[in-house]
Amino acid sequence: MTSVDKRKSHSIEWLFFAVCIGVMLLSGCAREQAPVTLSGATMGTTWQVTYVPEDASATPRELQSAIEDELEAVNAAMSTYRIDAEITAFNALGANQPMAVSQGFAAVMAAALSIGEHSKGAYDVTVGPLVRLWGFGPDGAVHDKPDDAQLQEALATVGQGALSLTAAGELVKAEPREVDLSSIAKGYGIDRLAETIASSGVSNYLVEIGGELRVAGNSPRGDAWRLAIEQPDAGRRAAAAAVSMNEGAIATSGDYRNYFEVDGVRYSHTIDPRTGYPVRHDLASVTVIHSSAMMADGWATALLALGMPDAMNVANAQGLAVYLIQQQDDQWVTSYSEAFNAYLAPLGDQ
Repeated sequence: MTSVDKRKSHSIEWLFFAVCIGVMLLSGCAREQAPVTLSGATMGTTWQVTYVPEDASATPRELQSAIEDELEAVNAAMSTYRIDAEITAFNALGANQPMAVSQGFAAVMAAALSIGEHSKGAYDVTVGPLVRLWGFGPDGAVHDKPDDAQLQEALATVGQGALSLTAAGELVKAEPREVDLSSIAKGYGIDRLAETIASSGVSNYLVEIGGELRVAGNSPRGDAWRLAIEQPDAGRRAAAAAVSMNEGAIATSGDYRNYFEVDGVRYSHTIDPRTGYPVRHDLASVTVIHSSAMMADGWATALLALGMPDAMNVANAQGLAVYLIQQQDDQWVTSYSEAFNAYLAPLGDQ
């Protein structure tokens, strides 16, 4: 389904700030028990867990400690900023040197390879050299477009088809490659936290890392969790749509905040690994709902790189619940897959 919204702007305070920043009890709540909120820093951003403590077998302090242990394990495996991380060791290896990796690292790599295959190569965790070349990496921004020679040199080092996982749990590269899992590891971290919380007996919770979410059960109000999809407008915060969920994860990718301009041409931070260039289509935002935050995270990135109509075609072929926002002149054109329809909720003040 597709719609055009040229004028409407709904405040997201009642949805986004009440849910993502810290679930608050709203008027008319059916549940009297106050939620517990835990928070901290990880992966260059923040994390937050909100849960209803009934049936919990662990104290908030014990859960905080368990959560921090899980996040430490994820970072120890997949943070490219850590010299002692598994991923750093793998990136330092040459071709045809298998490396035994942890179960978590292997699971994330398997998901990344699958998404890459089913997205026509638009998702690639070896795209780092191109990201750095265009100035969107940790080295800082550049203000000039790379020349063709630089692009070809970087492209020669990109392609996750050179990576494979063995039955013995080893990761190997057939050609020199650097892996960066930042587009999917955050989602994996959310999944790990959700499993940690559920194992303590908690059945109603929300986990958030850097704006990506996974929920289970009911909100503190006693009904489904209501979440906002943000309008892709860097100048203001407004809700484009609302969703209602009792189970699942939601992730959004957009190119409207991180970009640079050269000679009036805007270059997005989303790089198409097949061409080496930033994407130049009108797809501004992709939201994916999935049972796994890891898969929602990775697929949101992949579909944004694909653009329309490929993003919708792939989403429907894979049975994905996606909500897409295109910018066409001064209009926001929204569309969503058939699977997404079950999650849509009325958008308005509550």
